[in-house]
Amino acid sequence: MDAALGAPEKMADRADELTPMMRQYFELCDAYDDSLVLFQVGDFYEAFCDAAERVSRLCEITLTKREDSTGQYPMAGIPIDNAESYIETLLDAGYRVAVADQVQEPEEASGVVDRAVTRVVTPGTLTEDELLRTDDNNFVACLASEGRSPSTSRPESDDGETYGLALLDVSTGDFYATSTDRQSAVADELGRFGPAEAVVGPDAPTEPFADDCMVTPHDQSVFAVEPARELVESYFGSPEGLLATDAEIRACGALLDYAEYTRGGESEGEGERGRLDYLNHLTRYDPREYMLLDAVALESLELFERRAVHGRAGATLVEVLDETACALGSRELKDWLRRPLIERDRIEARHDAVGELAGHVRTRERLHDRLRDVYDIERLISRVSRGRANARDLRSLKATLDVVPDIAEAMADCDCGKLRALRDDLDDLAEVRDLIGRAIRAEPPIEITEGGVIAEGYSAELDELRETERSGKAWIDSLEAQERERTGIDSLKVGQNSVHGYYIEVTNANLDAVPDDYTRRQTLKNSERFYTPELKAREDEIIQAEQRADDLEYRLFREVRETVAAESERVQALAETLAELDVLVSLATVAAKYDYARPAFTDESKVTRIDGGRHPVVERTQASFVPNDTHLDADDFFAVITGPNMSGKSTYMRQVALIQLMAQAGSFVPAADAELSLVDRVFTRVGASDDIAGGKSTFMVEMTELADILADATDRSLVLLDEVGRGTSTTDGLAIARAVTEYVHDELGSRTLFATHHHELTDAADALAGVFNLHFAADQRETEVSFDHDVRPGPAAASYGVEVASEAGVPDAVVERSRELLDAGDSSDTYEGINATNGHRPGAKTNEDAPAGDATNGDEPDADLAVTIREQNLATTTPMEALTLLQELQAELEE
Repeated sequence: MDAALGAPEKMADRADELTPMMRQYFELCDAYDDSLVLFQVGDFYEAFCDAAERVSRLCEITLTKREDSTGQYPMAGIPIDNAESYIETLLDAGYRVAVADQVQEPEEASGVVDRAVTRVVTPGTLTEDELLRTDDNNFVACLASEGRSPSTSRPESDDGETYGLALLDVSTGDFYATSTDRQSAVADELGRFGPAEAVVGPDAPTEPFADDCMVTPHDQSVFAVEPARELVESYFGSPEGLLATDAEIRACGALLDYAEYTRGGESEGEGERGRLDYLNHLTRYDPREYMLLDAVALESLELFERRAVHGRAGATLVEVLDETACALGSRELKDWLRRPLIERDRIEARHDAVGELAGHVRTRERLHDRLRDVYDIERLISRVSRGRANARDLRSLKATLDVVPDIAEAMADCDCGKLRALRDDLDDLAEVRDLIGRAIRAEPPIEITEGGVIAEGYSAELDELRETERSGKAWIDSLEAQERERTGIDSLKVGQNSVHGYYIEVTNANLDAVPDDYTRRQTLKNSERFYTPELKAREDEIIQAEQRADDLEYRLFREVRETVAAESERVQALAETLAELDVLVSLATVAAKYDYARPAFTDESKVTRIDGGRHPVVERTQASFVPNDTHLDADDFFAVITGPNMSGKSTYMRQVALIQLMAQAGSFVPAADAELSLVDRVFTRVGASDDIAGGKSTFMVEMTELADILADATDRSLVLLDEVGRGTSTTDGLAIARAVTEYVHDELGSRTLFATHHHELTDAADALAGVFNLHFAADQRETEVSFDHDVRPGPAAASYGVEVASEAGVPDAVVERSRELLDAGDSSDTYEGINATNGHRPGAKTNEDAPAGDATNGDEPDADLAVTIREQNLATTTPMEALTLLQELQAELEE
């Protein structure tokens, strides 16, 4: 980001050469040199110099110029009334925007009007509804690094550091903190929360942050332990007992400082400068309290985003499960799926609630209907506390509080502990409801400074002023008829405008009939405008009453808003209760509508017993879906799955993972029956992708993801492996696949589903006690093949790749030649069979035709290497030994 975006140089250093207004602008540019300053001038936000050129180009508005005694300045302005849409454009272009408002009324200024930055708009600190594009959380993250002495360094640590991670949603007040000693774990948590922006402390890495996360520079001194501790304590009390490490304290303190910084300077009605008074809770969590889903798992299981296929994106898991009625519930559902539980009692409490609601249709539907009237009070109360809520926001809060008693009544007969606890937690904030109902009109205007906000009867003084205003206007309304009768001028009119006030208008033809007590106010082409002493007195009375009433209304409104803000903690607690209830109603609705079963949890280890399991997303998009069973336990916990492409292997594996995830999130599952043991983490190595920009091939990405799995999986994990080793040569790929199978079986003991086309891998079922085979069958008739998508015990007979190629439209000549080569390979019963029978079309160049000195075959190792490979005992070779051997063989080939 360019420094001093508003100016080509530090213009504040040339203050004597600038007009007061331009000096003020450039001083703000210097103070906020990491942001693009938008400077209020009347009804517009203006940018000057280099910033103006950027704004003009990005926002597609006209570039003009300002000229004064000191020179000319490029200038571009956006209307204040529509500023958010332009700010959104600037944010999308990668800028932070500092909004400098006039904080002084022009008539009160003796010189230039005072201006101050009242907010710094950044991707991670958005609070405006117009900029928050969805109901999802919008987090800003902060990462701090704390070095450890050798005596405290753990063997599994990446680099002897403790990393403190804090995450804050400024729009809702959600604030989380955790710590870890591994960069990979930091990346996992960032993948889970998906922050839009990050602040990084001294020596902390930026590598864990995704490409779409803006890393923002911030004052590094705020990461020091003591100032961070003091700031955390000013919000939440002593951090001891609340946070676990100094790294967490540093991250939380620095993040609070950054959030206050984005509040800008002190603005009228907002209280203490920069403070976020609605931050009432800081939740410190241990990642081990939840099932861990890293970014790879979130993507491959398509929980929240689906990769487009042929330009079309399908449904996601959250879309399938989201029958929520309000924004609070929709956001909470995503959090439940992002962080499934691993505590059995909490999971079963959710299942109890879902089961009861699924079985009581009237209660469920009544609750859903009432929850539809609930506004996003979590974001609303944050606006109230920041002094940015208008009268309509307060009425929306009251509308939500009005339905709380109805929701409690609908839950009167609920029996399970979870629902009873939620019912008891429903706080209708009766005094807040009453205050808003008495103070704020039912349909107030958006503007809060121009009157019409406070209800009649709330303030006797205001009612008296409004009555004076009304009676004065009523007198004026009757004046026209009186004056026509008094003067005999039938065309006489009484009117008013903002410049000249009230007037009596008489056409030129009737000027002779104007009474002596008329005083000329304005001359027009065809008429004259006058006023009388009594009209002037009434005008002054009306204007004074109107101004005093508007000022009083604004003061009264602010008092009401501040009173409501004082109850922010109770409002946030109510929001959490309503959100949980909405998710439970949603999950119950889905369970009842789509015949989901309640999963049971067992204390047995490595148990996944699913009868008639279905993929929750795929079954919604297919006319018919074939359910399948899955039975894993301590004796048989590693399934090698073979079968043709398109037969359903990947769908099957994903559905097992999704059923486990849904069950631990608190949902019923798409199955006839399910018994499960708890899983601490789901790992996926599914699908092919590359990272061209990062210099990684498809195979390198595959191996990197595989390395992460082998490093972090435990005997309580669920591992999905799809076609591991297919990105390299057949020999290398089979060796890697076999070594991985042995390592997971012997060292990790993880429940594993391994889909592969390496049919040789099915032999592992004979050598390894916990490995067994499954396959997807196919029905082949002549050259056509059909799939029944039914998983069965044992290995597959073939992969039917040629038949699939034919169905896909591959040219007949290619298909027929493939069959010839396949038949040749089968007759030799080895992978070398194709080449042993010449494996070339007639007339093609063979090895005998190769010039002297050429290798015998560019894709095959020489005889010595082949012998070396055949002599390896794969049953006793460790993954590290296998990879070392592969490296040595590659080196020999390159010599």
